Amino acid sequence: MTGRGVGRRIGAVSMVVALGLGGTVAATQTAAAAAPAVTAVQAAEVDYATWQSDVQAVIDQALPYVQQRAAHTDGQKLALVFDIDNTTLETGFHPWYELPTPAVEASLALARYADSHGVAVFFVSARPGIIASETEWNLKTVGYPVTGLFVRDLPDLFDEVSAYKTGERADIEAQGYTIIANVGNNDSDLVGGHAERTFKLPDYDGQLS
Repeated sequence: MTGRGVGRRIGAVSMVVALGLGGTVAATQTAAAAAPAVTAVQAAEVDYATWQSDVQAVIDQALPYVQQRAAHTDGQKLALVFDIDNTTLETGFHPWYELPTPAVEASLALARYADSHGVAVFFVSARPGIIASETEWNLKTVGYPVTGLFVRDLPDLFDEVSAYKTGERADIEAQGYTIIANVGNNDSDLVGGHAERTFKLPDYDGQLS
């Protein structure tokens, strides 16, 4: 199930930058070894190895909660919600034309665990609908289970990202799901409720938006 628009052109991935890359557990800024050269401008000052370590620290807190809830569903249909850019795909560290964009391995492991234990996996992204099909292809190609993908249709591009994402989570709940965790790297991914817990990955003051 893909929400809000289907893309047609693989080259339209370049529009991501222009049109919407835009209790909580926060990452601790950890020291790490030197990383490979960063090829995307937006991540030029972010150390790749440090980022990976900081992401893992947050997912290490999310996983036990997902494990606990998956073991005690109380008859509910459970769901896990992810952002995409720099949450589930390494967008900030790879040029848009190098496809597929690799998975954030820690997030991929969490998604696969959830899926294997009966938890639906949804993606709510600020990406425009014109690249919906390419986005879904990328997610599935790198190994993500995709219960549903929500991207912004034209009217949504004029809304606040946080309001748009809150509305989409409400839509998931309207389908009968209980969202046990919402994972993103930006405050706009997480505010607005409609999730039992939120887990914030690092964005380094907006460098990985």
